[in-house]
Amino acid sequence: MRNFLSRVWKGITYPFILFFKVISFPFILIWKVISFPFKLIQRFHKFLNTSPEEHSLGDVVTSIINDSDMRSFIMHEVELFRRHLLRSVLVLGLAVLAMFKYAEPVMDFLSQPVGGLSQLQAIEVTEEIGVFMRVAMLCGIAIAFPYITFEFWWFAAPGLHPREKKMGLLGIPVATALFLSGAAFTFFVLLPSALPFLGSFTSIAQFWSAREYFSFVTGLMLWIGVFFEFPLVIYILTSIGLVKPSLLLEQWRLAIVIIAIIAAAITPTIDPVNMGLVMIPMIMLYFISIGLSYIAYAGRRKRQLETESSSS
Repeated sequence: MRNFLSRVWKGITYPFILFFKVISFPFILIWKVISFPFKLIQRFHKFLNTSPEEHSLGDVVTSIINDSDMRSFIMHEVELFRRHLLRSVLVLGLAVLAMFKYAEPVMDFLSQPVGGLSQLQAIEVTEEIGVFMRVAMLCGIAIAFPYITFEFWWFAAPGLHPREKKMGLLGIPVATALFLSGAAFTFFVLLPSALPFLGSFTSIAQFWSAREYFSFVTGLMLWIGVFFEFPLVIYILTSIGLVKPSLLLEQWRLAIVIIAIIAAAITPTIDPVNMGLVMIPMIMLYFISIGLSYIAYAGRRKRQLETESSSS
C-alpha cells in the first residue's frame, strides 16, 4: 500500500517538478554564468595563498628511491610539465600563424638598416619562404612570450610559497618587457654600429643574402632578448634560496670570462667593437642582477626571522 501511494504521489508531483525545472533552468544558467568569474577568482586567490609542504632534498631523494607513491608523483609531475609544454607550443604555433599577415611589413622594417628589402638578394629557390618563416617565428615568440612564461609559472607555482607565487606572477610582464627591451637594444643600438663596420671592413662590394642577413638579425635579437632576462631569473632564484648574492659577487671575474665567450659565440666576428657592444650590456645586467639578488636575499632572511620568531 505504501509503495502504491508513493508511486501515485510521484506521478502527481512529477509534472510540477518538471515544470519548475524548465522554468528555473534559464535563471540557474544565468546565475552560473554570472558567478563563474567570481568562483574562478576565489579559486585563484586560494591557489596563490596556499603554502606547500616543506621537505628536505635528502628526504625527497630517499622517497624517490624507496617510495612507489613518490615515484608515481614524480611521473605525474612530468606528465603535467608535458601538458604545460604542449600548450605553450600550441599557443606559439597559433601566434606564428597569426603573424603571417604582418611578417612582410616586419621584414621591411628590419631591413631598413641596409636600405630596405630591395637591397637584399634571394639566392636559393626557397630562401624567401625561409626568411618569411624566420621573421614570423621571431614575432610569434614575442607575442606568445607572456603566455609561455605564465605556463612555466603555473607549473612551478604549487611548490612556491604565497609571496613567491605573487612575485613570480608579477614578474611575467617584467620578463616580457625585458625580452622586448633586449630585442629593441639589438636593433636600435647594436645593429647600427655593427653593420657599417661589417660592410666596410674591406673594399669588397656588399650584396647580402636575405637569408644570411635575417638569420643574423633575428638570431641576435632573440638571444640578447633572452639574456636580458638574467636579472629577473637571478632575483627569482635568490628568492627561493637557490642562489646567494655573495657567490655572484665573488665570481664576477669568472662571469665576465663566460660573458666574453657567449658574446663571441653570438656575434659574427671576434672584433672588439661588436663583442664590446654585446658584452657591455651583459656585464651591466650581471651587476644589476647582483643588486637584485641582495634585495631578494634580504627579503628572504627577513621572512625566515619572522617565521622563527613566530614559531618560538
